[in-house]
Amino acid sequence: MNKRLFALLVILMSLSLIGIIFVQAYFINNSLENKEGQFTFNVRKALTYTTNQIADNEYKKYVHALNKIIADGREPDSTAIRNITVYKQDKTTNRITIYNTGILEENFKVPSLIDLNVDSLGLSNFRGKSTTKIYDNTVYADDMVSNNEQSFEKVLNMDKLQKATFETQYKSEIKNTPIHQRVTSFDIKNLLSKKLKEDNIDIDFEFAIFHNNIGTKIQSANFDQSLIPLLGVPIFLDDNDESDFMLFINFPERKKFIVSSIIGVTLLSMLFTLIIIIAYTSALYQLIKQRKISQMKSDFINNMTHEFKTPIATINLALDAIKNPKIISDQVKVLRYLQMIKEENKRMNAQVENVLRISQLQKKQLNISKDRYKLHDLIDDAITHVELIVEDRKGYIKTHFNADKSSVLANDTYFTNVIVNILDNAIKYSPEAPKIDVYTENVANNILLSIKDQGKGMNKAVQKRIFEEFYREYTGDVHNVKGHGLGLSNVKRIVENHQGIVSVESEKGRGSTCLLYTSPSPRDS
Repeated sequence: MNKRLFALLVILMSLSLIGIIFVQAYFINNSLENKEGQFTFNVRKALTYTTNQIADNEYKKYVHALNKIIADGREPDSTAIRNITVYKQDKTTNRITIYNTGILEENFKVPSLIDLNVDSLGLSNFRGKSTTKIYDNTVYADDMVSNNEQSFEKVLNMDKLQKATFETQYKSEIKNTPIHQRVTSFDIKNLLSKKLKEDNIDIDFEFAIFHNNIGTKIQSANFDQSLIPLLGVPIFLDDNDESDFMLFINFPERKKFIVSSIIGVTLLSMLFTLIIIIAYTSALYQLIKQRKISQMKSDFINNMTHEFKTPIATINLALDAIKNPKIISDQVKVLRYLQMIKEENKRMNAQVENVLRISQLQKKQLNISKDRYKLHDLIDDAITHVELIVEDRKGYIKTHFNADKSSVLANDTYFTNVIVNILDNAIKYSPEAPKIDVYTENVANNILLSIKDQGKGMNKAVQKRIFEEFYREYTGDVHNVKGHGLGLSNVKRIVENHQGIVSVESEKGRGSTCLLYTSPSPRDS
C-alpha cells in the first residue's frame, strides 16, 4: 500500500468515526430535548388541570351553599309574568279552550356567601310556564291564570343563559376575596401531585401563587423564584379569560430527573461508541505498526543486500584475478586472493548466523549456557574483532578498567557479540576517526560497563527507539551506514537473558554512551 492511499484510508476512517460520534451526540441531545419538551407539556397540563379543578370546586361550593338557602323556603321578592294566551271555542260542544304560555321571572335576595362588604345578593330565576284550561261556555271563570305554587329551581339546573348570567355576577363578586380564603397550599399540592404522578413525574416540586408578579401567602416552603425554568399558568380566570393571579411551579431536581430518564440508552450508546473508538484506534495502531515494520523489513533487506554485495563482489574479483594467466603462476598472489575469498565467505556466513541467532532470540528458543568469565577479558576479546577497522580509520579504543570485581556469569560467545555490536555501532556512527573509551566500575553490587564515543549522537526520540527491532534512524534512502537495525535489539535480548540492563545516553552532535549493568558472578571475591 502506497503512502497516499494509506493516508487517504486513515483520513476516511477518522472522518467516519468523527461522524459516528457526532451522530451519537446529536441523538443524545435530541432525546434530551424531546424529554424536556414532554416534561414541560405534562407539567403545564398538570397546572391547567389544577387551576381548573380549584376554580370548579370553588364554584360548586358557592352553588351548594346557595341551593341550601333556597331549599330553606325563601320567598321571592317579586314575580313578573309575560304571557301569550290563545283562545279556541268549539261551537259544537260550546266549550272554550285557553292555551297559556309565559315566562316567570322571580327575583330573590339572598345573604352574601362571599366575604364582601355587602349584605345580600340579587338573583333572578327565569322559568317557563305553560297551561291549558277548558271552560264550559255556560260557566265563565274570572281568573284564567292558574295560581299554582311555584318552586324555585336549583341553580345547577339553570339553562345556559341563566348560568352564564349567574357566573358573571359570581365572578365579579368573588374576585375581591383574598386568595388565601379561596384556596390552600394543601389543595394545590395534592392536585399537582396526583396529576404529575399520572404522567410518571414523581419528583419533588415547589409552587407559589403570584398576584401581579408579587408573591402571596399561598406557596410551598422552599419555593425559589430564581430557579429556571419557572412554569406558570393563570388561576381564577374572569369572563375575559384573564387573571391577576399566576400559579408557578419549579423542580429543584428537574435536570437530574430528565437525564435519568434517558441515562440507560445514553450509557449504552456511549459504551458502543467507546468500543468503536477503541477498536478503531487499535486497528489504526496496528496498521501503522505493521506499515512501519514493513518499511523496516524493506530497509533490512536493502541493508542486507549492501552487506552481501561487497563480499560477493570481492569474491568475484578475486576469482577473476586468479583466472588471469599472469596471476595464477604467482603463488603469493594466488594465496592472497584465496585468503580474501575465505575472509569474505566467513563474513557472509557470520551475517547469516547473526540473522539466525536473532530469529532464535525472537522465538525465545535460544538456549544460552553460561559460565564464570572475567568481564575485562571479554571486552579485550571484543576489541580485537574491530581494532583493525578502527586503526584503518585512524581512530582508537581506550580501556579504563576500574572495576575491582569483574567476574560475570555469562556465555562468552554471546556476551562478546554484545560488546562487538556496541563497538560496531560506535564506529559506524562516527563520521570522523572513531574515538572510543571503554570504562568499567563497580556500582553497589553491580558492574557498570560504559562505552563512550564521540560520534554524531542522537536525539531523544531516537534514544527511545534505539533498541526496537528493525529500527534505524531515518536518513532517507541513503544507506551510507551499514547495518540492518537488528544489532541493538539483539543486544537487548542477550543482556536481558543475562539478567542485565542496557541503556543509552546521547546528545545530538556530541556522541553517545552505552551503559550496561550486569550482576557479578556469585563466586567473585
